[in-house]
Amino acid sequence: MTKRNRVAPEAEQKFRTLVDHMHQLRRECPWDREQTPESLRKYILEEAYEVIEMIDERNWEKLGEELGDLLLQVVFQSAIAEQENRFNIADVIDHINHKLVTRHPHVFGDTEAATAGAVEYNWEQIKIEKENRNELLGGIPKLAPALLRAQRIQEKASRAAFDWKDVGEVVEKLEEEVNELKQAIDQKNQKDMEEEIGDILFSIVNISRFMDVSAEDALRISNEKFIRRFRYIEKAFGNDYEKMKQAGLKELDKKWDEAKRNEGR
Repeated sequence: MTKRNRVAPEAEQKFRTLVDHMHQLRRECPWDREQTPESLRKYILEEAYEVIEMIDERNWEKLGEELGDLLLQVVFQSAIAEQENRFNIADVIDHINHKLVTRHPHVFGDTEAATAGAVEYNWEQIKIEKENRNELLGGIPKLAPALLRAQRIQEKASRAAFDWKDVGEVVEKLEEEVNELKQAIDQKNQKDMEEEIGDILFSIVNISRFMDVSAEDALRISNEKFIRRFRYIEKAFGNDYEKMKQAGLKELDKKWDEAKRNEGR
């Protein structure tokens, strides 16, 4: 018997217990009773970001815990929906099981797909047909982080051959956008500056896509790197921000370089 088969009955029972606990909380806990789909939105985002953080840190033990917190939000939303006769957790599971089968005809049917790219293409084609879409860029959540949304927009447009030939062309476009931003700055045109900054970011996302890099992930990593190095500077000055101001940028840059060297960069 494989490990997967041994785990399955145990997981099934534990999942039923989780659903039962959630229904009991909805009956007996004042806080849980008051929650609505809208009030829980922030927790879905919070738990998803915590899952991503654990993946970035390669903290696999903590990742399991955070995935449980994220799963709770699915069960919580489903419990509310069941009370309001909209759907239940079984419907949620049926939906994703059906989607996995229909979107993977190369596994569950007789369609061939030898590469990951072919699988992605089939997925999008089936999605368009299934949802009767007449717009290729439909289905990208408007509330998704802007960098992530830009990358998905570009990926979808590229499937209709609306794309650059190579990354060199995208770099040229980036240089063009930077020059246009410089003109807007010279003219002190706030509206144009905002638009050109957006175009620059869009071009950078395009470069990321050609390099097979997630722009969202790359920026998140850079954010953490900046925080880590800035904290080194703060500690070097005893968290005395007046001292930091008096030291000046040149001295702060020296500490920044020290932080880089300590990281082996």
